[in-house]
Amino acid sequence: MATPDSRTTTATGSDVRVRFCPSPTGLPHVGLIRTALFNWAYARHNGGKLVFRIEDTDAARDSEESYQQLLDALRWMQIDWDEGVEVGGPHGPYRQSERHDIYREVVDKLLAAGAIYESFSNAEEIDARNEANGRAKQLGYDNFDRDLTDEQKAAFRAEGREPALRLRVPDEDLTYVDLIRGEVTFPAGSFPDFVVVRPNGIPLYTFVNPVDDALMGITHVLRGEDLMPSTARQLALYAALIDAGVTTFIPRFAHMPLVLGETGNKKLSKRDPQADLFLHRERGFIHEGLLNYLALLGWSISPDRDVFSLEEFIAAFDIENVNPNPARFDQKKAESINGDHIRMLGAKDFAERTIPYLAAAGLFDEPTHEQLVLAFQVAPLVHERVQLLGDVPGMVGFLFTDDISYDADALKGLPANAAEVLEACASALEPVAEFTTEKIQDALATALVEKLELKPRIAYGPPRVAITGRRVSPPLFESMELLGKGESLRRLGALVQHLRA
Repeated sequence: MATPDSRTTTATGSDVRVRFCPSPTGLPHVGLIRTALFNWAYARHNGGKLVFRIEDTDAARDSEESYQQLLDALRWMQIDWDEGVEVGGPHGPYRQSERHDIYREVVDKLLAAGAIYESFSNAEEIDARNEANGRAKQLGYDNFDRDLTDEQKAAFRAEGREPALRLRVPDEDLTYVDLIRGEVTFPAGSFPDFVVVRPNGIPLYTFVNPVDDALMGITHVLRGEDLMPSTARQLALYAALIDAGVTTFIPRFAHMPLVLGETGNKKLSKRDPQADLFLHRERGFIHEGLLNYLALLGWSISPDRDVFSLEEFIAAFDIENVNPNPARFDQKKAESINGDHIRMLGAKDFAERTIPYLAAAGLFDEPTHEQLVLAFQVAPLVHERVQLLGDVPGMVGFLFTDDISYDADALKGLPANAAEVLEACASALEPVAEFTTEKIQDALATALVEKLELKPRIAYGPPRVAITGRRVSPPLFESMELLGKGESLRRLGALVQHLRA
């Protein structure tokens, strides 16, 4: 039975170094940010360091726009890093595209140590040998070039061939202890010597990723379970890097569960709206709420608690407590948790956060002083009622326009005597001199509940629709106070005319 390599790091506490190393392709998605979050929380919990580097060696797919979006995503989510792009550090540069000379030096050391070797075999030759030797084609490379003589290499070069460089994989089982999944063994012979540098001299991701980890002193590699199969190659490469004097230890590995879509058992697709981080921001998630929910994708603070602060998360988080089973993205639960965090915001903070959403909804461009005052006045009326900041414009928009449109369901729900109720409202409010919430409520209660003997649920439906255009709205009396007496009376009369037209 194989045992884990004794050269595996024992780093704890402030010696912990983790990394977040995305490729700048496409929009940031929630699975990627969950990875960043768990690495960040593990570093902060231990008092260690988070390194943020960019894996941008795929020129055809990488883009500066995507890089900027990654920065935007982390900054919005308030996930900070200790070393890496934008902040620097002792192990730079932190973009793979700027590290080619560093990789060349490591390649030279591995060549000198005999850990990698030149391989001239092409795909057709490998297939032919496998067929001749009775090996299944899918087994791939047969380690044929391991012991080529100098004469054989010279002959290949004379044909115009350029060699790839392959790692000499140990002929033994490779075992490690996954911090989430326990002991994992890759049997000897389960994968062949693999290419680390293409014939054109460009190193592959399977090489540069572990080399960067080694040179940057990464002690813990926390990543998605879809990358778990590559761990065997990384263990083999790390052993070679240690033997060549490039590093002194093998990091600990932890493979986080996949994030599934709401239905089925497929990984949440980048094309799924639920995966689009910026769409969640656009709809009105606040970073506190979304981070809380993402933390629950594979982890929990306790069996009966879902809502917690970032400080509580950091204090409680340990990668070893992450559940290995797939986590399902639940949009309704995410929104509910976000609503809980919105209600935790102070009144001023909440009001300030609504302003961009009011502007995006077209309620104003550059808000005037009066519009800002109104936004801050109405915010407390909806603070307890929204799950997303994007819900606010629809609830308060009636205050920022004189042109009220009536929702179809609101009109449909009006009682048959709605026009009479509205006229009674207007008659009751006309003599009210001090147009405050309390006075408005007293006047309408007297006119509708006492005199007309209407139940409050029936009584206040028609004026609510007249004032807001909606069946559900901020508190009616407070809304009328904000509108003022003249505009409130005008709207009551306008709905009467609409109903009798």
